[in-house]
Amino acid sequence: MKNFIKIFSIVLFGGFYTLEAQQIVKKDTLAGTELVMAMDSKVNAALEGIEDKCSRTASTVIANDADDDSGSSRPTKIYVPNRELTNAEICRRNPRILGYKIQITTVKSNDEANEVKAYFRKRFPNLKVETDASLRPNYKILAGSYFTKQSAASDLSKVREYFKSAIAVQYRIFCAEAK
Repeated sequence: MKNFIKIFSIVLFGGFYTLEAQQIVKKDTLAGTELVMAMDSKVNAALEGIEDKCSRTASTVIANDADDDSGSSRPTKIYVPNRELTNAEICRRNPRILGYKIQITTVKSNDEANEVKAYFRKRFPNLKVETDASLRPNYKILAGSYFTKQSAASDLSKVREYFKSAIAVQYRIFCAEAK
């Protein structure tokens, strides 16, 4: 008897739910195709209210832009270049990017790192050299900032004359310092 009451109540609940649901046809905003959904009329009314608020907000923004500019009621288009961005354009948008540095060597103490940096500065005064202590107790000695591995190649070949283990590694660089 208890099972019968449970089954009856579930069927009754499901029956009321399907009686309240209705088929709604909406237009897709991107492609314009029809989208058919089954939903409650109260949910449909709530969604239409939200859509109306959004369209009023968008039309208000468009009207404000139109008052400022040429008087047209269309939103301004975003210009997307169909070419590859130059390094200067990339730097304007993001001052720190993923580039390359020359890893001269890895040493075990800060004193050794300072000695290697001093030796490196004597040999290559035009290259900026720094210490990365993220691998403590080891220290990486890094030099230069480059956009690509190819742009680091000429300096890397010169550095390898003094430091045989030097390699180009990917690293976050300041765009303004890069070659």
